[in-house]
Amino acid sequence: MRNYFWLWLLAASISFVNAQTPPSTYSANTRFEQLGPVLPTPNTFRSSSGAPGKDYFQNRADYDIKAELDDANQRITGSETITYFNNSPDALTYLWVQLDQNLFRPEAIGNTARTNSINAERGASASQLDPSASLRTKNYGYNITSVRDAAGKPLKYTINQTMMRIDLPAPVAPGKSVQFGIDWNFNIVDAKSTGARSGYEYFPKDGNYVYEIAQWFPRMCAYDDANGWQNKQFLGQGEFTLIFGNYKVALTVPNDHVVGATGELQNPSQVLTPTQLARWNNAKGKGDKPGENPVLIVTQAEAEAAEKGKPTGKKTWIYKANNVRDFAFASSRKFVWDALNPNIEGKRVWAMSLYPKEANPLWGQYSTRLVAHTLRSYSKRTFGYPYPVAYSVHGPVGGMEYPMICFNGARPEPDGTYSQGTKNFLILVVIHEVGHNFFPMIVNSDERQWSWMDEGLNSFLEGLACLEWDPDFPAHGIEPQYITDYMRLNPSQQVPIMASSDNIPPNTFGPNAYSKPATGLNILRETIMGRELFDYAFKEYSRRWMFKSPTPADFFRTMEDASGVDLDWFWKGWFYSVQPVDQALTKVDWFQPASQNPEITKGEARAAAQRRNNTVSKQRDAADKGNTVVAQDSTMKDFYNSYDPYAVTEQDKKRYQDYLATLSPEERKLAEGNTNYYTLSLQNKGGLPMPVIVRMEFEDGTDSVARFPAEIWRFNDVQIKKIITTNKKVKQWTLDPFSEIADINTEDNSFPPAPQQPTRFQLFKQQRGAGASAPNPMQQQRQQSNQAPAPARQGTGRN
Repeated sequence: MRNYFWLWLLAASISFVNAQTPPSTYSANTRFEQLGPVLPTPNTFRSSSGAPGKDYFQNRADYDIKAELDDANQRITGSETITYFNNSPDALTYLWVQLDQNLFRPEAIGNTARTNSINAERGASASQLDPSASLRTKNYGYNITSVRDAAGKPLKYTINQTMMRIDLPAPVAPGKSVQFGIDWNFNIVDAKSTGARSGYEYFPKDGNYVYEIAQWFPRMCAYDDANGWQNKQFLGQGEFTLIFGNYKVALTVPNDHVVGATGELQNPSQVLTPTQLARWNNAKGKGDKPGENPVLIVTQAEAEAAEKGKPTGKKTWIYKANNVRDFAFASSRKFVWDALNPNIEGKRVWAMSLYPKEANPLWGQYSTRLVAHTLRSYSKRTFGYPYPVAYSVHGPVGGMEYPMICFNGARPEPDGTYSQGTKNFLILVVIHEVGHNFFPMIVNSDERQWSWMDEGLNSFLEGLACLEWDPDFPAHGIEPQYITDYMRLNPSQQVPIMASSDNIPPNTFGPNAYSKPATGLNILRETIMGRELFDYAFKEYSRRWMFKSPTPADFFRTMEDASGVDLDWFWKGWFYSVQPVDQALTKVDWFQPASQNPEITKGEARAAAQRRNNTVSKQRDAADKGNTVVAQDSTMKDFYNSYDPYAVTEQDKKRYQDYLATLSPEERKLAEGNTNYYTLSLQNKGGLPMPVIVRMEFEDGTDSVARFPAEIWRFNDVQIKKIITTNKKVKQWTLDPFSEIADINTEDNSFPPAPQQPTRFQLFKQQRGAGASAPNPMQQQRQQSNQAPAPARQGTGRN
């Protein structure tokens, strides 16, 4: 509506007072107060700025491991010597060791604590009735055969599910170390049937196995200032809390196997053929151009020949890895092996892939190039990749990460074709899992407790890297509009991001630990902080905690410390609560200053009089106006019959100029202008405050966007009014026009309300052949062209 300025000024002042008076549900002080006591108190270990304190420490463990893979029985036998360094200020009377393979015992707490039920209408599968049935086919879990000190004397130990306590004859004093050994063996699980993070896959057509082996040796628990011993049981969902150390690992496998592992291969001349070694050397220094082809070290033809042969003995592959928190490996005679050696931030790094023929042609075209791309993208945003190698391995594990090596899914159809979704998943999963080298393999967060600190941060960087790979890539994991379905769920079906990893319901683990934190970081970068401030602060966090172990408070504090942006309200709302974002634009009032210019005021009065007199009676009587008395008798006319009350006189003009002379320059500009003042009535219906972003579409076809920070809600987080001034008339207002803040209900974001869109439904008839899967587009194209399937990429070992 359009009102006079002075009346508006009075009304606006009343509205201002009302708007600042908190309603009964007012809680803005809580929302915008500092996190304060919610976070751990800063100390000499972890400073108030989010940086490591002067007394920060972390213990370390060095491993010397010898292990053999029994391909005939899918079994591993190993022996390790661990040197444990106590850098803490505490004397340690016992040590805790992780026994992750014990998760695969049917009686493990991670299995007995699962819930299941029978659906009488749908029925139930055997795995639903007994989720642990596949674990009873063999005796899974560790068989610990020896725990001994450096002199070979037995040490007392106690196994508690997935943890083992070793009691020491004398405490390890601060600054001292202790050495001990463990011998063990275990049966490898079928990763496909168990859904495990490591294991084997059997290929019945050729009778061979692909092994992706992780969580395979007894590993030291972390001991730190935040938790003491982090010996929380491994239940399967919350991942791993580990410490850094140096590894020397000798892996004995059948002599026709190809092995990839954490670290650098120490004896290539003993395990590679002269031809493979020549290709290895040929690949050095290649890969600076994003589109450069990887060099095949083991071709597909060679891998297929190995599938048909039989091993004639054994080989031992020796690897060393310095300053890593874990060690994993992959082994198979089925592996094709290709490599690039790109320059990453001034350092040559091996980017390599291992995959069976079943993964081609997709893997041969994309995997290694994606590894190199990921290292470039992440290094740019964090720190230069410090390790010498990064592997991507295809096998039974859909996606899992370890230092310098990761296991990835995405397999083409048997005919070599694949869907767009399969290709996109390969791009996403390789970037994601290689990206985990940065979080948590180097920025070493506690995954057992805080899944979001590695999965969420990594998913955010993954989204940026995917868009750097292909600007049209559907990076839905960081776009705010794609998290709204999750945030619309009933609060009883959600838990805060800050929930412990094992306490997040499995059906919402993805959005909670991955998408919501990743989206939140993207909102910070694009909308709240801006790219420059965010990128600097994020890089500072990465740099500060490189090869160290941060907590959530360290991340929150560093992001604010390095940017100068108060984000406590955001951490509270996005990370500690389950309230959604839901802003509404309920009303827009339109005002203009009442002009004193007679040219305007009398013109407006004339137009108003004309509107008042334009009645239906006047229109119908117009034909007879010549028959009226005044029209026929001129003596009945006087001054007022020719007087124009709306004509502008010289006196009117002089009075207006005299009035202007009394005004200040600012007041005169206001009085002479034709400015529009709009008062927007806004509601925060969801509870989580966010910046207010408003798009104005003007009558002349142009538009403009106004942005207001989240602090606009700090005095009243329920409803506010905001004046926007324009020189042009606005015909349409829209909140969050670019889907920046994850608003869960956009139907109340427009004023005037946007026209309702119809809900679509589909006409259908009974389909024949239900259940048959449609061919993917590549298959359809081949069928239309009557082409034979293209042969899988073979390669010759040349570029």
